[in-house]
Amino acid sequence: MTTPCIICVAITGSLPTKASNPAVPVTVTEQVESTHEAFEAGAAIVHAHVRNDDETPSSDPEKFAALKDGIAKHCPGMIIQFSTGGRSGAGRTRGGMLPLRPDMASLSVGSNNFPTRVYENPPELVDWLASEMLTHGIKPEIEAFDLSHILKAHEMAARGQLANTPYIQFVMGVKNAMPADRDVFGYYVHTVRRLFGPDAPWCAAGIGANQTVLNEWAIAAGGHARTGLEDNVRLDRSTLAPSNAALVRRTAEICGKHNRRVATWQEARHLLGLRPPENMPQKIPAA
Repeated sequence: MTTPCIICVAITGSLPTKASNPAVPVTVTEQVESTHEAFEAGAAIVHAHVRNDDETPSSDPEKFAALKDGIAKHCPGMIIQFSTGGRSGAGRTRGGMLPLRPDMASLSVGSNNFPTRVYENPPELVDWLASEMLTHGIKPEIEAFDLSHILKAHEMAARGQLANTPYIQFVMGVKNAMPADRDVFGYYVHTVRRLFGPDAPWCAAGIGANQTVLNEWAIAAGGHARTGLEDNVRLDRSTLAPSNAALVRRTAEICGKHNRRVATWQEARHLLGLRPPENMPQKIPAA
């Protein structure tokens, strides 16, 4: 049986603003509404950042708590993944929301160049973020901007710093980092399967126009897919995406093209080895 495809929607990020696309959700209320639409369209994971009122990035745990509560209420069962990315804060402030116990959190295990800066992930911070995720029962999503990040994740898993099989996401198309290169992508897939086993789940994200390219590659190769306004604000060169849900629906269409079902949130939790969702009644087995 073909593995269903998990769609992750990255709803906001740290950079896109309403000036770049009015559909970018900024307030917690807007984010919850946008996530609900994307959930209805097929997204099983929401990758979440929070913003200040002036649209600048924030790492405020209170904002994350309000967002988590809103998504859990309106998108029951959806996998909530918080960002610990470096644009939202410095040092340990990047993990200040982890005691809220989201299902998942992003974890960048190495540094690399971004368009106008170095994306710094010093080893001591990486180790601390990983330990916080272990403490609070959070599954990390390894953000692989480079081949070395996949190898580092394997090293950390062998040391017991990561619980169970890591979920690796290839990020391609960031200026000054790894471009969307088909041969490199193929070697990333090979490396994940060699290090973590042929059934290890993995995902891919493409930035800007590369979003559709990476969706195609990942879905065709048996991986999972990320979409959303964080990475790309357009449907095509001349058309702004009207919503996160529109990008999710496009990704679902690519799944259909490759004869893969879109994973339900239940299937996604099973595939990623996640705990049952909080505050939801569990089915009682028949006597």
